[in-house]
Amino acid sequence: MFKLRDMKKRPGFLTVFLIILLSLPVLAQKRGNALVKISNPLANERQDELVVLTRKFIERKLGAIGKDDINLRTIKGTPVLLQFDDLDSDGTWDEVAFLYNFKIRETVTFRLARGRGAMFKAVVRAHVRQRRKNAGNTFGLPMDRDSVPAGQPNTDFSKKALPPFLTEGPAWENDKVGFRIYMDVRNTKDIWGKITPVMMMDTVGAKPGVNYHEFSNWGMDILAVGKSLGAGSLALLVPVNGKDTLIRLGGVNMGPVIYQKVADGPLRAIFRMHYPKWQLTEGLPPVSLTEEISIWGGQYFYQSKVTVRNAPAGAKLVTGIVNLKSEASQTIHAGAGAALYTFDQQSENKDSLGLAVAVPNAKNVIFGETPKASGDGVLSTYTAAMPLINNTPVQFRFYSGWIKSSGQFATQPGFGSYLTKQTANYAGGLVIK
Repeated sequence: MFKLRDMKKRPGFLTVFLIILLSLPVLAQKRGNALVKISNPLANERQDELVVLTRKFIERKLGAIGKDDINLRTIKGTPVLLQFDDLDSDGTWDEVAFLYNFKIRETVTFRLARGRGAMFKAVVRAHVRQRRKNAGNTFGLPMDRDSVPAGQPNTDFSKKALPPFLTEGPAWENDKVGFRIYMDVRNTKDIWGKITPVMMMDTVGAKPGVNYHEFSNWGMDILAVGKSLGAGSLALLVPVNGKDTLIRLGGVNMGPVIYQKVADGPLRAIFRMHYPKWQLTEGLPPVSLTEEISIWGGQYFYQSKVTVRNAPAGAKLVTGIVNLKSEASQTIHAGAGAALYTFDQQSENKDSLGLAVAVPNAKNVIFGETPKASGDGVLSTYTAAMPLINNTPVQFRFYSGWIKSSGQFATQPGFGSYLTKQTANYAGGLVIK
């Protein structure tokens, strides 16, 4: 046994001994090995669950990272494919993302370490792109940033064979489903039904005369949107002269529109749509709105985070589901979350399609419906109105469950069961320690 009197006889040794003891935690951090425990708290499995580790979290585990490589393995030594995302375009990654399958109430332990990990031949499972038309009938390379002025017109295909942007604006997809947004005065979101895991958004719409509204070996455009909010388009509900008025994010008053790519796979794709000078109505100052959209492998939804600045007091953010062919809407409450959905023979292929908006916190969210009558404004839409705080992101997910993509969407009970689990998982996130 090491006795105190022995240390008194060797003061130099005691000093060195104490320094070594005090240094051990620091040295361990600098060596960069740490355990990360991730738990699924719910009685639902989570397939291809997105796990995000922030730089701040990793540095709490490993100490300052700088430009060091980072790798992750399961406790059994299986390497994990990581994606490093620079969210603020400063040249340094801010988040590490990966996909993992979690069993019911499972806790998985990973080993986080400095150093380059295993080399992967990664399969691309998520993609975003914006491409402008060249002088001929071709399109340029994907752009990191693009913009259009206020009043950008939609394409008149009776006069032009191809639009100024591939598929009329930014498109994003994963190995299950795809979406697009018209980068013009319509500013509406649409859905690509997919039957292949291959990324298709760089080829669909690139050739004149090839109709993507007809079923083909990759899928098709499956949604008609009309004057609705389509597949999760945006509006604000604002008090005007004492009356709540629904104002679509679109038209000339929307102002200029800016596209910004943030991350492009292989696991997760992220982009932002900026609307810096949205003039809601006369007498109100312009509103600035940014929507950050992300999609990752294995899921039938995209996730939206909307931040509004200078919104009028009492305004609500509204999104919705097109209601041109559905007979009724349904609601689901699971945990703290909720979902609004439809299921009907409502695809452009005249077969079963489930559509849904889900929110992780149902408090003060109001589900409603706009008129189906002809006229101006937002029509034929089931709506979800969410509380809005200036400069604070509001989050939702938009789901598309097409029968051709998966047999689980063949019936309303099948889609409803899927959506109930999804909503519960959305509301009850992973626990990461």
